[in-house]
Amino acid sequence: MATWDDVSRIVGELPLTSEQSPHDWRVGKKLLAWERPLRASDREALTANGIQPPEGDILGVWVSDEGVKFALVADEPAIYFTTPHFDGYPAVLVKLAEIDVRGLEELITEAWLTRAPKKLVQEFLTDSI
Repeated sequence: MATWDDVSRIVGELPLTSEQSPHDWRVGKKLLAWERPLRASDREALTANGIQPPEGDILGVWVSDEGVKFALVADEPAIYFTTPHFDGYPAVLVKLAEIDVRGLEELITEAWLTRAPKKLVQEFLTDSI
């Protein structure tokens, strides 16, 4: 089970990241991950599709493309989901209490690799080898 402290720690270990406001993390000026409480329209859409809207903390995270988003949702629906608000956007919603810390690290690192400046990504990957 991951927490907001885990998100802060993981994001904080990546270059050029900041927490612009509580639970709003960026790499440079680009949004990376954020707290995304469900809106009434989200709850209605989920219910209309026969899905029980989750309770608890929800994290939004950028992914590389919609294919990745749909694969995550299909492979692990107990952890990942989406709403019509995110149709057309490469972002996935995460039930924070359901994801383990290792999975969260992988997800946020992949998001960072997608959103960070290319030169910084190359340096990061070179240093990681």
